[in-house]
Order: sequence, then structure tokens, then C-alpha cells
Amino acid sequence: MKFALIKERKNPPDRRVVLSPEACQKVISKFPDAEILVEPSNIRVFKDEHYIKLGLDVQEDISDADVMLGVKEVPVDALIPNKKYFFFSHTIKKQLYNRKLLQAMLTKNIDFYDHETIVNSEGFRLIGFGYYAGLVGAYNGFRALGLRDDLFELPKVETLANLDAVKLELDKIEIPKMNILLSGTGKVARGAKEILDHLKIKEVNDALYLTSNFNEPVYCIVDVMEYNKRMDGQVGNKYEFYKDPSGYESNFMPYAKQTDMFITGHFYGTGAPYLFTREDAKHPDFKINLIADISCDIDGPIASTLRASTIAHPFYGYDPKTEKEVAFNAPGAITVMAVDNLPCELPDNASRGFGYMFLEHVIPAFFNGDKDGVLERAKITENGKLTERFAYLQDYVEGK
Repeated sequence: MKFALIKERKNPPDRRVVLSPEACQKVISKFPDAEILVEPSNIRVFKDEHYIKLGLDVQEDISDADVMLGVKEVPVDALIPNKKYFFFSHTIKKQLYNRKLLQAMLTKNIDFYDHETIVNSEGFRLIGFGYYAGLVGAYNGFRALGLRDDLFELPKVETLANLDAVKLELDKIEIPKMNILLSGTGKVARGAKEILDHLKIKEVNDALYLTSNFNEPVYCIVDVMEYNKRMDGQVGNKYEFYKDPSGYESNFMPYAKQTDMFITGHFYGTGAPYLFTREDAKHPDFKINLIADISCDIDGPIASTLRASTIAHPFYGYDPKTEKEVAFNAPGAITVMAVDNLPCELPDNASRGFGYMFLEHVIPAFFNGDKDGVLERAKITENGKLTERFAYLQDYVEGK
């Protein structure tokens, strides 16, 4: 089986890669029948020379590889027909801007596997960059705080070598007294929590958070059953909620009245209640003034997230009164950080972590007959058609 690490061609450039040079070496060592080609790239975080040094073939022509491994969307004209491709396509939620990409993969008879659809038998994702998004997103939230309130200046993560360097910068600052809310309990929240803990901010439970005044910075983690409740007053169940959230409504306002900074690490599913609406943000008791929206669902559960921001310009403001975008430090505005490609700022650590997961969960499936069904569950297209699992995308493909 011959794999190829493809050059990232999407703009703005993404320096991440599925497998680091060392991960490639481990693949070949563990699976002698595996071969890996590396398409040359002048933007990848690991230089071509690093791969060559470890005995990898770096060559322009990768057309004889069986499986193409990338991170971001591949331009339609760069897709090689009759191959297997792995990358984040941003199509499984029927995103209109990538419809042509999915159509092209069907036309070109490509077997396509989305990194986002690589799940275990219970439907939980096996690989992803969420942890790194959490790390960078939380850091960026504090960077926004420092700039807005003239407290301190943190450098951009993209200017720092790695996570260790990020943490060294955090050691130089002091967080003022404030209440911080973190939503979610998955990989994104784990990354954000690591930043909060590194800053030695005290964690408190939600009962204490909602009823107490603190003389120091504190944070509270809330999961879906804390900020959602059943409409009929019965006790909620998060697995029931994930399956069908229609019988639930938001219970977020009690937290909004106690929170200065909100870091989002939650997953937002179709049909779930908004955490807070534009009307909620106008309430005189609504206290949140800074949101690091790592989840970044546009016009979704976080009313102030009007658009995704960029690594170059990560912050903007939301005026609750006018419901319009303003400067991030405008008086009365909610400061918003809504970068949608946060792990790009930490390409070395993110690539190494992603490669470890890919080596553990995906590569073995090519050599053990896919005994755990990882590839079968992840496959979106095959033989020019959508697979049964993703047949719901047919109307999207047809433009209906």
C-alpha cells in the first residue's frame, strides 16, 4: 500500500501535515508493506529535507500512490482520479461553498474519507485537531483581554516555536479577578482547560460559580445538561439530547449573568437550542464581555459570532444594542475571537499529535482488513456514488 503526503494548496496556506517525518518512519517500521511518498512543499512545517534525512522519497510525481493524505480541502483541479483521499472536506454538514468539491470527487471516482468521519463503533471521533484548537483559542482569548484592557501584550501563537514557548509567554502575565466559563468536556475543552490550569486559575463547580462572589480569577466547566434543560421540567439526559434536542431549551442565562469571559469548547448539533440569542445579549444582567468562540458556528448558538475571524485579524467586537460588528475594544462591545483554523497557529505540535492518532487508529486498518470498520464508517464516496451511511448528502450533491 503506497501513501502520499500531498502538498496543501488551499489559501490561506496551512502548514500542518498528517504525518511528521518521525511518524512516517514509524509507519514503515510497523508495516513493512507500506510505502510513503512526500510531495514537495515550501510551506509545510517540516521541511522536505527532514523527510529525506529519514529515508522518505520526496518527489513531484505522486500519481502512483494509492492513498492521498492531506489536511485541508484539495482544489478540484488537483484531484487525481481513481484514488483514495483523506482530508477535511467541510461537506458533511452540506456546506454550500464546497458542494463542487464533493461533486468532483464523485465524478472522478475517488474513494473519499473525511478526517471528521473517522469514528469508533459508538460514533466518537478518533482523530482531530480539537485539543490544539482549544489550546490556541484559550490563549487567544487572554491575548484579546490583554490588548483590549491594556493589561499585557501576548505575542501571536504563530510567532512562537511550539507549545512550550506558548506556556512561557503565559508565565509572564497575571490574570485579574474575573469569572471564566468553559463549555464542553471533549478535546477542545481539554486543550482550553490546560491553558487555564497553566495560568493557575482556580476551578470551581457550577453551584459555587452561580452563587458566589470571588476575590480571584476562577473558571467553571459546564456540559450540555448544565446549559440546556428539558421543556417539560423533567431531568435531562445528554445522550437523549444528542439524539434529539427538540424537547430542550437553553438554560444559559444564569451563567451569562455571572460570566466575564466565555470560552466555547462545546459541540453544537443541528436543532439544538442556541446558548444565547441577540435578545439575550441585550438583557441588562447579561455580563459576558469577551468570548473566545473556538466552536465558531456562524449565526448559530453564540449570537455575537457574526463571522469567522482570521489569524491575521483574530478579534472583532459585537455591539448588543445595534447587533452590528464594531471594533474589538469599542465601549460596551462584546470582544469576539472566532478564528476557525486555530490549530494552524501551532503546526508542529498539532501535526505530531494528529499523526500519532492517525498511526494508531487509521493506518492499521489498511493492513488488518479493516477489522474494526474504521475505514468503512469513514468512507463517504465509492465507485462514483455516495455510500449508504452518507446517502443523506444526495440532495446536496444534486443542488436541491
